[in-house]
Amino acid sequence: MPIRHYLNNDGVYSPVDIRTMSMALDDVCKALRLDGHTAAKEAVAIRIIELAHRGERSPTKLRDRVLAEANGGTVC
Repeated sequence: MPIRHYLNNDGVYSPVDIRTMSMALDDVCKALRLDGHTAAKEAVAIRIIELAHRGERSPTKLRDRVLAEANGGTVC
């Protein structure tokens, strides 16, 4: 699922950044089995965008961070 749908004009992202965030969103949604859970997907997308806005550009790190947070872990 492309993350572009969830982007508000709160940042300028390159096509590579958008692809990276979209990859992370897809991976997290698959791992958490979020098919059909629109509100949960939106929450995940918003968190990924927040992390990217802070500078994270690795799809793997974005995915791992969001999954750790979803499982109750805290990651600095």
